[in-house]
Amino acid sequence: MTDAADTAPEGLSDETIEPDTKDWTWVLNETCPECGYEAWSMTVDRFAPIVRDNATVWERLLADEGARRRPRPDAWSPLEYGAHVRDVHLVFAERIRLMLAEDEPRFANWDQDATAREKAYHLADPAVVATELLEAATAVADLYETVPPDAWSRRGLRSNGSEFSVETLGRYHLHDVVHHRWDVDGTGWGA
Repeated sequence: MTDAADTAPEGLSDETIEPDTKDWTWVLNETCPECGYEAWSMTVDRFAPIVRDNATVWERLLADEGARRRPRPDAWSPLEYGAHVRDVHLVFAERIRLMLAEDEPRFANWDQDATAREKAYHLADPAVVATELLEAATAVADLYETVPPDAWSRRGLRSNGSEFSVETLGRYHLHDVVHHRWDVDGTGWGA
């Protein structure tokens, strides 16, 4: 059996990146000191355009010849972040659909680090990830545009008990994709 490290392009391995165990819900009330995102300044009419704009940036980042390279052994490459952002869009779209269809659904736990290992983000084709990310971003942006005005306050619960409305979940979602762009190219919010 071949070890994934033997087939990883440009020296990447499937070594475990230290899992992110932080609860990032604080970004709904505070400016992110890293990327500068301010959730409270986001109005629902901006959700879809920001998601779409962010996806076009990922097309450029994933087309770069260095997309597979990790800046450090303990940090994801642009490719790995791109695959994660694709999956973030898919997860948030599913959660929004649940909130619109059910009363106070409880979201299944999503282990992003396990997903990265299971899907072998580091071995993905950057062009395929770029296409899939754009498709996922378009789908969730379209979904934001169809939320009825009276549904933005519908609630849902994360597996740890954190409560969201459709609106706050959207703001939280935007931070995730904005922050990961900052992780890759250092471009903060509003740049």
